[in-house]
Amino acid sequence: MRVAVVGATGMVGEVMRKVLAERNFPVTELIPVASERSVGKEIEFNGSTYKVIGLEAAVAAKPDIALFSAGGGTSLEWAPKFAAAGTTVIDNSSAWRMDPDKKLVVPEINADQLTADDKIIANPNCSTIQMVLALAPLHKRYGVERVVVSTYQSITGTGVKAVTQLENEYTGTQGEMAYPYQIHRNALPHCDVFEENGYTKEEMKLVKETKKIVDPAIQVTATAVRIPVVGGHSESINVQFSEDFDLNEVRSILNQTPGVTVQDNPETNTYPMPIYAEGKNDVFVGRIRRDESQPNTLNMWVVADNLRKGAATNAIQIAEYLVANELV
Repeated sequence: MRVAVVGATGMVGEVMRKVLAERNFPVTELIPVASERSVGKEIEFNGSTYKVIGLEAAVAAKPDIALFSAGGGTSLEWAPKFAAAGTTVIDNSSAWRMDPDKKLVVPEINADQLTADDKIIANPNCSTIQMVLALAPLHKRYGVERVVVSTYQSITGTGVKAVTQLENEYTGTQGEMAYPYQIHRNALPHCDVFEENGYTKEEMKLVKETKKIVDPAIQVTATAVRIPVVGGHSESINVQFSEDFDLNEVRSILNQTPGVTVQDNPETNTYPMPIYAEGKNDVFVGRIRRDESQPNTLNMWVVADNLRKGAATNAIQIAEYLVANELV
């Protein structure tokens, strides 16, 4: 299995390489791909050294799978070229997510929709992945009607520039800004760009992608906030169901959901936090309680490492499904 990682030198690309090794993905040859300024750099993987190559050379190499994490513009231009060469592309950008001809996949929910003809597969947004992984099994049982979600998102979702900004602000060093304001000791209700309706692009991803992955009938409204955290994204989720629910059954359903870990015991102060989620592949759910102001409505707190399950791990799980089912 010859695997290209496009954007291999970026934050998600580095985690992709780490997760490929941890999960013993059957890589016979790694093809690290990056922009021209990184071509020729050496990358270590599973005890071997590989040289970074450019996109044209990578297409010519005809890898079996290409894991893309190099931005939407790169994906729009280059994913079809890889696909035309016979490579299956799993794309981590927003470029193909809402394309009606492309599958938007969280493996635990809808990998069974994939076929050998799917040559470009979209990886959902990080904040969407963790939310729908908790919502989907509850939707099957109780019918989700409406979701109100507020996110508390790690700066790692913005990239290296944001991490550098926070580190500079900790130390009082002047430097390049990833955000329009300081992030140290602050919270920015501003993830991605603002759209005409007053919502940010990140907020609308939660709306549109949830409908595509789980059920187009689900109504979603979102507020996305960037906070000075590096370990992962947190979400306060309020879910209105069409049927009433039992809290113990909710916990049981979530406990039995692959990829979900329930951390929910107020008596011992047990609840999900980014410092515990960092470096892990699961989605953590806690603070599970009834919304006493509204019938059939649940509150929960959902946390995940946005670079792992929110990006790299989900993409590699898609690749694992393709290999296991002989679709590549």
